[in-house]
Amino acid sequence: MQNRKLLGNLLLTLTALIWGTAFVFQRVGMDSIEPITFTAARFWLAAAAVGAVALVNAKREQHDRTAEEAAGRKHDTLIGGICCGIFLGTASVFQQMGLVYTTAGKAGFITAMYILIVPVLGFVLFRRKNSWLVWLAVAIGVVGMYLLCVNEGFSLTHGDTLVVICAVLFSGHILCCDHFVQRGDPIGISAIQFLTTAVLTTVVSFLAEQPTWEKVISAALPILYCGLISGGVGYTLQIVAQKFTDPTIASLLMSLESVFAVIAGALLLHETMSTRELVGCIVMFAAIILVQIPTPKKTKKEA
Repeated sequence: MQNRKLLGNLLLTLTALIWGTAFVFQRVGMDSIEPITFTAARFWLAAAAVGAVALVNAKREQHDRTAEEAAGRKHDTLIGGICCGIFLGTASVFQQMGLVYTTAGKAGFITAMYILIVPVLGFVLFRRKNSWLVWLAVAIGVVGMYLLCVNEGFSLTHGDTLVVICAVLFSGHILCCDHFVQRGDPIGISAIQFLTTAVLTTVVSFLAEQPTWEKVISAALPILYCGLISGGVGYTLQIVAQKFTDPTIASLLMSLESVFAVIAGALLLHETMSTRELVGCIVMFAAIILVQIPTPKKTKKEA
């Protein structure tokens, strides 16, 4: 059991690395395409790639289950994929809308607040208890995110409010994944959520932007990376890994995305990190290590 949890945590760390690196490609892509159109294109690509894998996996699983079990699992996979896709799609749209009115630093910090919102929602909605070490790690993680992302005075504007909604929706996405991966096919859920997200963001892009094939082609390389690697591989790893770990720990591990984004920006785009940002990275890593230390009570129970 402990080995499976460790595997889940390692996969989520890899997911954060993939997502953090994707910020570099997203920045490059924004030079020639609007943000929501970019989001729609990458998720259509992710839906196609993961959908093909999900079909093959579904046929293989049919031989290992009874007709009743297969029908129930198929139902949970469909509902789970749609629900996760609604959370993912709406969160992505609110984030992009918020970035029009607020700074990237403040948006990064506010979005990362899902590491605090997840255990709060988990406790309020499901009475899921967390150890004092987890709550301490959450608090330290929020401080680290503040040091890493916020370099100016903090106040909530219209754009900030939109990103707060985004953070709540991302928290819902994590909890939704945690609920349905125990009942449905993780890869199938991933494929359906991408399709749902792609449809939602495509509709929004036609309402708010002017998407064209020329713009999509001009941003082909960033879309390929963000669609296949960040979207197809990253979000699928998230859903698979969440089957083996706690959602609060999952949110903390995935919040490393911002740390990896700063590092990738420095290495690939030659961006510089201030002393404050470096301290933020160190604090975040400390929080990630702290959250994986078992409390004495938990260790005794396991023994």
